[in-house]
Amino acid sequence: MLTWQFFSIKYLLKSQKTMVKAIAVLSGSEEVKGTIFFEQEGDGPTKVTGVISGLKPGLHGFHVHGFGDTTNGCLSTGAHFNPDGKEHGAPEDENRHAGDLGNVKAGEDGTAKVEVSDFQIPLTGPNSIIGRAVVVHADPDDLGKGLDHIINIIISTQSLGYFHKVFFSSYTNCI
Repeated sequence: MLTWQFFSIKYLLKSQKTMVKAIAVLSGSEEVKGTIFFEQEGDGPTKVTGVISGLKPGLHGFHVHGFGDTTNGCLSTGAHFNPDGKEHGAPEDENRHAGDLGNVKAGEDGTAKVEVSDFQIPLTGPNSIIGRAVVVHADPDDLGKGLDHIINIIISTQSLGYFHKVFFSSYTNCI
């Protein structure tokens, strides 16, 4: 009887999935604003949804960078988050930085809807993106085929218990 109870408890604990959520509230210069939601259930992909407004129409690179330090603008966020030492690439590429989330597209009204689902940007564990920076670029991501320029928006994350709030800061001298 004790053995049966032990296995039942073990099975129940393994079958429960933990939901982790984070939210980013964007308030930057050049009237760029938005809210980004991060959600991950268990070991599943992290779902990233939201809206960014005030962008120029067109594609904008969207990445997680290695550091959440925004004290020196784009210079202090580091390179794209890359715990496995891979090359810059597209979200669908096997060989890519974990932080390579591709592009978001702003319409003629300057609004971009963010919809990303990705296994490489977990909210928990050793490769968690909590505490790192998310950067929206002024230009399209080249998906590993050249250079792009960073727009004046950087976000870093800090833990607030079950939810994580992401703080946005603005810098004007990003290249």
